Amino acid sequence: MQGTKAAIKETEREMPHILVVDDEKSICELLEITFRKEGHRVEVANSVEAAKRKLESQIFDIIISDIRMPGADGVDLLKLAKEIAPGSFFLLITGVPTIETAIAAINSGVDRYVIKDHQLVDQLRRAVHEVSENLKWKKEAGYLRRELRRLTGLDKIIGQSSKMRAIFDMIQTVAPQSSRVLITGESGTGKELVARAIHENSVRAQAPFITINCGAFPETLLESELFGYMKGAFTGANDNRRGLFQAAHGGTLFMDEIGNMSLTMQVKLYRVLQEGKVRPIGSTEESDVDVRIIAATNKEFEKEIAEGRFREDLYYRLSVIPIQVPPLRERRDDIPLLARHFLERFRTTMGKPIERISPEGMTRLESYGNRQRDFLESVAGSDRRLFGSILHGGAREPDRGFSSRRGGF
Repeated sequence: MQGTKAAIKETEREMPHILVVDDEKSICELLEITFRKEGHRVEVANSVEAAKRKLESQIFDIIISDIRMPGADGVDLLKLAKEIAPGSFFLLITGVPTIETAIAAINSGVDRYVIKDHQLVDQLRRAVHEVSENLKWKKEAGYLRRELRRLTGLDKIIGQSSKMRAIFDMIQTVAPQSSRVLITGESGTGKELVARAIHENSVRAQAPFITINCGAFPETLLESELFGYMKGAFTGANDNRRGLFQAAHGGTLFMDEIGNMSLTMQVKLYRVLQEGKVRPIGSTEESDVDVRIIAATNKEFEKEIAEGRFREDLYYRLSVIPIQVPPLRERRDDIPLLARHFLERFRTTMGKPIERISPEGMTRLESYGNRQRDFLESVAGSDRRLFGSILHGGAREPDRGFSSRRGGF
């Protein structure tokens, strides 16, 4: 018996969750009984206001709504649902079809328009079955995509917008090659994540992936870090030390903020890239190195070259394959996905009983693009500011965005 109940609950979780909205209780009861028999979870509401409350507290796969109801009508609910639950499939039903209501529904983004007649139940059953099949395939495809991204290291990069899909495709294309890659983009857009994904999808994946921020070291220290030094080469050189080129032999060296490198160091780096050899400071011997270079910068190299701050020959050595990472303001579709990812990641560790992001809270996050540009740019590459905004902002204003109430923040 226990096993049967568990199986029923599992089936219900897999079937689409349906919300039926109609001021006629008989219609609500008929559709509730019909779809519950087929294994669906069904909620009913007899007004747009009641439906709104349910939409704000639960996630529905399918919304079936009458058009004509007292007060706000079905088209009003459709517009509201597109804001609160844009992923829901919306079916409008009406017993008095008119061209005007049909046009209004289509313009508002209705997915299906059904006439209330003797075939109503059959039409809705067919429509729900089609949606169920589509959802099933989408879930399976989503699972396969997640598995592929997990196995290839792409799961660390959060995004599903067209621009990020292009980045994923580019990573898969360039990873098997040995060519150098130059990743450009504003600060905080996730350039290092892209570099790591390229490495993890390459034949060098089992070899070291070593990073260095070229802008964090003065010239002399950067040289010793990259090329190493011999004992006695300078004050404090008490023993021989390998440089990062030698440490990364057979693997990948990610050189971040390479646009901040001095011209003197640029000359030395160019020679290493040209010859494939490094000479530690204080040594008279060179050693071969097999390293794939992935460089990154937030600078505009055309301007840097024109103003004499970056060598053109080194630029062409580095940018065999250029990749431009878009800032988050150019891929706003990813903001909800990123916010949910970060919320889930820190919800438990920070001890915050926040279950989800409400439509109002999400709107506030998305609105930062106009008021706080650096907030959006930091989200993709560094989650500190985002979580500070979510967790501390939630602590300050629980009634406006985040709360521990069931189903809402």
